[in-house]
Amino acid sequence: MIYTTYFAKLKSLPSHIVPISICAKAPDWYEGLQYKKLAPSYNLLMEYKKNYDKDHYIERFQKEVLDTLNPLEVVKDLCMLVGNFKGYNYMPDAALVCYEKSTDFCHRHLVADWLKKNGFEVMEYNK
Repeated sequence: MIYTTYFAKLKSLPSHIVPISICAKAPDWYEGLQYKKLAPSYNLLMEYKKNYDKDHYIERFQKEVLDTLNPLEVVKDLCMLVGNFKGYNYMPDAALVCYEKSTDFCHRHLVADWLKKNGFEVMEYNK
């Protein structure tokens, strides 16, 4: 299963769920896995922080990030990352991690919707 969550919730993740940062820059204290192919560009983040135009952000993130990726290849990459990290030859549960709370606008929700639209099960970890 693929989950999404945010850094402040990492301590509540069960040990069988492997966190994977999908940020351009993870917090300095974070020493876990990272998958930057799903991160927004610095320019996109700075533009959003100036104007908070969600529609424009969504359009650019779709075009600049998601449209350049194959969802099956992304999931395969995640499987390899987690499998190599944990020593498994299958994918245990993983959580795609970013900064914003689950109720806030965040690119991880766009990633989750994109994966769902392409046949993968994804849900926000809310415990």
